[in-house]
Amino acid sequence: MDTPDTPIPDTAAFFDDPQRQPLEIDTEQRRGPALFRWLTLAMEHTIAALLVALILSVSANVVGRAVLNHSLPWADELARMLFIWLIFLGAAAAFARYEHIAVDILVRRLKPRAAHALYLFQHLVITVLMGIIVWGGFLVMSRASGRTAILGVPWNIVNVSLVLCAAFIAAVAIWRAWQSILQIRSPSVTTTDGDR
Repeated sequence: MDTPDTPIPDTAAFFDDPQRQPLEIDTEQRRGPALFRWLTLAMEHTIAALLVALILSVSANVVGRAVLNHSLPWADELARMLFIWLIFLGAAAAFARYEHIAVDILVRRLKPRAAHALYLFQHLVITVLMGIIVWGGFLVMSRASGRTAILGVPWNIVNVSLVLCAAFIAAVAIWRAWQSILQIRSPSVTTTDGDR
């Protein structure tokens, strides 16, 4: 059966929220503050390096068990630390790129001012929650004086990943809240000159 040459529809229209565009940080199109774009790219490159190191660490342990019939405890401990850093850097980079799972059926149906009021509320809540996490992270870091059992790495090298992640997310959320305020005050505003 012949099928006519009909163009395939662009599915991005179904997934992208056009009202969210002023709040997006896009490294390719140079949208958003330059500092956030650079930090996002740096995190993504660090994530790639951590992933390679994690794969090598786990593979070394597998080879040690299978070939040498001896487990490598240091590889297991290293893999845990790398995985913790990978999780928190990944969460921060995904937040910057708006890649966390979200249910946006309501915000898509709202008018621009109402949608940005909801975005403003959302990012204020995120800022408060990240502030609590940063504060709690500093408390944990101030009380942690131990080292890991095998490699002897200070626990604060692992714990700081939580604080850095939460601080970055809070900074991005504050910027997005400000952008939402600009959109509420003047719905025709799409971008500010200071973001370039």
